This record gives sequence, structure tokens and C-alpha cells, in this order.
Amino acid sequence: MRVVVTGGAGFIGSHIAEHFASTGCEVVVVDNHLRGRLLGKENPWQWYNRDYLSSRYSNVRFIEADVRDAEKMRECVRGSDLIVHAAAQVAVTSSLNDPLTDFMINAYGTLSLLEAARGEDAALIFLSTNKVYGDGVNKIPKKDLGTRYWYDDPAYVEGIPESFPVDGCVHTPYGCSKLAADLYVQDYGRLYGLRAVVFRMSYIYGERQFGAEDQGWLAHFALKALRRQPITIYGDGKQVRDVLYVKDLVEAVSLAYKNSSKIWGEVFNIGGGPGNSVSLLEAITYLEELAGWRIKYSFADWRPADQVVYVSDIRKASRDLGWQPTTSWMHGVRRMYDWLRSVVG
Repeated sequence: MRVVVTGGAGFIGSHIAEHFASTGCEVVVVDNHLRGRLLGKENPWQWYNRDYLSSRYSNVRFIEADVRDAEKMRECVRGSDLIVHAAAQVAVTSSLNDPLTDFMINAYGTLSLLEAARGEDAALIFLSTNKVYGDGVNKIPKKDLGTRYWYDDPAYVEGIPESFPVDGCVHTPYGCSKLAADLYVQDYGRLYGLRAVVFRMSYIYGERQFGAEDQGWLAHFALKALRRQPITIYGDGKQVRDVLYVKDLVEAVSLAYKNSSKIWGEVFNIGGGPGNSVSLLEAITYLEELAGWRIKYSFADWRPADQVVYVSDIRKASRDLGWQPTTSWMHGVRRMYDWLRSVVG
């Protein structure tokens, strides 16, 4: 079996690549190592995941390529059985500063890959985002529970379903570019018969994630805690996210591939669900327990289109894929924290 993972030298992509490599598959990692430049920051860990994979798996091959290069994508996916599209411009702030680059990577890059895959007998799993729902989720009535907000509408007790409307709200350029890509993937599944599946993901965390302020908030908070550095919270800290341990995401990818002949063109919300929801303030409190000291933090203005409460309704994935998260957020965050402590001190 030949598996191609775009963005495979990144945090999520490397875990997906490792999973299939560990089962004996031929794995092709496609990456251009652009994350640090897109975030406008030096990334001292840029090569970590690539080095990790290359030192452990002889059946992983690396191709330095950009998803915007249509001809190169055709070469990369030729003869593949599964394509996992994890490459992306991932930061909302970067999309606000440079919407065109964001669009070209996320929307045009995905279309280039779809065109390349259209000539192959391969399944394609696209890692989309809950940001496609924009700030429309903020129209749902909320209640203040002290350390967090929560939905004050029984219709959303299980979270946001895949049918939630995407119109009439603000997405930011990042949300727009990912939504455009999301729709193209659905259409290539339904129109051209490509075994294409969309995962609208919540926040994913775990080992080998080096979070930055603009992307990867839990890992960023953990790094700050380890270094005894202050944290800036954008908003009031009561905003809620459902978080998913990366190994649980990998299991969802594997199940989607196994079921790809009957779920093409479908969309699945993939996240921790209500049972793994946490506010920023609650996460900081738990990190204080792990670190053994108080974390200093301050507040700044809310960011554009920030979702006050976002929790995925994951019942469709449970029903159609037989998938459920198995790692509680506290257990997973402890694993991530311990790993970060062993690597960066």
C-alpha cells in the first residue's frame, strides 16, 4: 500500500505518516517546510518531525514540494492508494496579513491536488477545520458557568453538527480558503467519483507539537508553563474548545480509509466532542497543576471571528466510521506536557 501525506513533516502529518509506516506501508511525505515563514517566526524545531521519521522508518520517503505545483503533485500521488492532505496555511493571523498566499495554499493547492488525484484509484482524506462555520456559532445563546461559557440551547447539547450553516457570518480569509477547499473535495467525491472525505477538525494536540501563539494554543500554553513565561489570552479566557489527542485523529483517518468506498463526498466533524471540551482558563489551571507553579497571564482584545464556544458534534463519525475519542483531554495534555518537558526542558 502506498500512502502520500502532504504536510507530512508537520505535527499532524508526521503522526499520520508514522502510523502507516509502522504497518509496513510505503509512505511518501510531501512538505515544503513553510510553516515558520508563514507565521513570520523562526522555528527552531522545523526539522524535528522529519528527522524523527527518517531516523525510525526506512519505508518513509521525503519529497520537498509545494501543493501549489500541479505538475509536482501529479508526480507525487502517482500509484498511490491513499492521499492524506494535511498541508495548509494554518494560522488565522497569517491569513489576515496575507489573504492571497492563504488562498493559494489552502484553496488552489487543494484543487491542484484533487486534479492530480482524479487520475488515480486512490482515497483522499482532506483535513479541514471547524473554522468553516465561522462566527456563526456565536449566534447560539450561551450561558456563563464561571470558568467557561456553554451553549444555552438544548439543540446543541452534543455540539455543532455538520449541517450547521456557513452563510451570513465572518470566517476570516483562513476560514474562507479552507471552506472553498472543503467544498471542492466534497464535489470531487460526488461529481467525479473520487473517494474523497472531509474531516472538519477541532483543535488537535499531542507529542511532537511545538505550538506558537498564532497556532497550536494548548502546546503554546504548555511551553509557556514549562518556561515560566506569561501567557496572553485573547478574549476573557472563558471561550471553550473541544480538543482531540492526535492518536485519536490518526485512528479516524485509518477508519475513513477502510470505509472510503462507501463514504466518498461525505463530511465529518472530528474532535473531542462535549466530553473533551475545555476553556482556556480551565486549561491553564490544569497546566499549573502539572507544572507546580502559578502561570501569569494577561488579557487582550478578542481576535476577529473568534468562536466563543465551539464543540463538535461527532455522532456522525461514530455512526458511520465506528469512531470515538479514547483519550481524555487531561490524560492527553499530561502526555504532551511530559514530552515537551523531556525535549525542551
